[in-house]
Amino acid sequence: MSPSKLNPTDSCEHGDESSSYPQSDNGFPDSVSLIHSEKAVQELLQQTPIQGTDDHLIEFSEALRTVAKALRRAAEGKVAAQAEAAEWKRRFELESARNLQLEHRERIQGECDRDFNDKKIENSANKPVMWNQTHERSEDCCMEHGICSHEVLRDGGTDSDSNMVNKMMRKASFKLSWWCKGENDDQHKHDIVSFERGNITTAERSSKQISLKWESCPQTVLILTKPNSTSVRILCAEMVRWLKEHKRLNIFVEPRVRGELLAESSYFSFVQTWDDDREILRLHMKVDLVVTLGGDGTVLWAASMFKGPVPPIVPFSLGSLGFMTPFYSEHYRDCLDSVLRGPISITLRHRLQCHVVRDSARNEYETEEPFLVLNEVTIDHGISSFLTNLECYCDNSFVTCVQGDGLILSTTSGSTAYSLAAGGSMVHPQVPAILFTPICPHSLSFRPLILPEHVTVQVQVPYNSRSPAWVSFDGKDRKQLAAGDALVCSMAPWPVPTACQVDSTNDFLRSIHEGLHWNLRKIQSFDGPREQ
Repeated sequence: MSPSKLNPTDSCEHGDESSSYPQSDNGFPDSVSLIHSEKAVQELLQQTPIQGTDDHLIEFSEALRTVAKALRRAAEGKVAAQAEAAEWKRRFELESARNLQLEHRERIQGECDRDFNDKKIENSANKPVMWNQTHERSEDCCMEHGICSHEVLRDGGTDSDSNMVNKMMRKASFKLSWWCKGENDDQHKHDIVSFERGNITTAERSSKQISLKWESCPQTVLILTKPNSTSVRILCAEMVRWLKEHKRLNIFVEPRVRGELLAESSYFSFVQTWDDDREILRLHMKVDLVVTLGGDGTVLWAASMFKGPVPPIVPFSLGSLGFMTPFYSEHYRDCLDSVLRGPISITLRHRLQCHVVRDSARNEYETEEPFLVLNEVTIDHGISSFLTNLECYCDNSFVTCVQGDGLILSTTSGSTAYSLAAGGSMVHPQVPAILFTPICPHSLSFRPLILPEHVTVQVQVPYNSRSPAWVSFDGKDRKQLAAGDALVCSMAPWPVPTACQVDSTNDFLRSIHEGLHWNLRKIQSFDGPREQ
């Protein structure tokens, strides 16, 4: 059939869209202008087939399908390149911030050396002040025996803000160290394997219990509470009064809580708060300890307030289940007294750092602000009735295509939350890993995965997806992912340190026993038949 016999209504049905393509000599649209994206190819392939199509048109259709596959591979390569560029950009920013801090520390050290020399000349008869040597000895001690607070709570702010805060308030310093069964362990577990005499043997694992020891007394406490609870409000007022009168601490609360305290009594006028989000970003430079009164949601809220380093958190259980809240509010005086005196066992709960990379980004550096999640990031189909179609990559290696209700990327702390309900495994919170859990996959062989902490996971909505996807971060900040958009997740460098009542393993097992009644079953009767 000649091209002149094509149905004339085909062009009319597409209106201006089809008429905008330039025509070639044989009457067909110019393929170079028409196939400018995979979307145009898919639309052309989905048109109503023409009756009596000859072999040439069949060959042309197959060629279009080949081009569509090539465009799809090019789009996947683009997303992978964007994710890799975003990761390199993040590493470059972290390295730049670290270099700036080192330069700032060296500059301060040089100024201290000059001041020390001047004082030594002026006060030659008196005993010289050895501040710099003490400072160096303190840093050497930290390097040899543990993890210092300035390494855990590293700040990326400006020097002027840091100097201003240091003049107003000095944070308490602490040191983290490994210990096992109540005894300090001087051997640092940097060597995972040894090759003595040609035999490969694993060394002691580095995931032992972590102990926090205060090197100076805490001075400032931030109290975060669950809203709309009378019992929590009463406990908060009682705790603020006790911390001020018996421990002489500076108290920070949310503006809402300060208003509630002042409405109860003008006695609480000493309680401090913040006015805007800029002050929240500098809270970790003022606060030594965070106390939460609520459930796991209050701990998630506390972690979300700190976009970088997080002070140690003491969570009190005033919620429903409480996998991250081991302390009971009835004994808050004894608990806080023990925490402030130290040392205490802590659990470093890892967080995920998530970037949304839009397909419309003009370059690989044009990404949205990152999100930090303590539990999980969830990708689902939203209100659409279609299956979610997601292409997943791990360090640029193809993993699988998810077709179902969605996908959960969870931390080990979030393994007892949404991931558990979707069939994922419960994992000890101190295990550094990323849980890859599908939500109702339309496949009998799709089982959950547990990936190592160092990988970068990329999830992209393909161009041929029937509907967009929706992503939420710890159940908040819901965003739409259109075709071509991608989500890039990796382990964040700032964990959330939470205090333990006993140790991390004891608290974890107790939480799944009491919260989930894990493996609760009647014991088998002993008076039955016995094996001969």
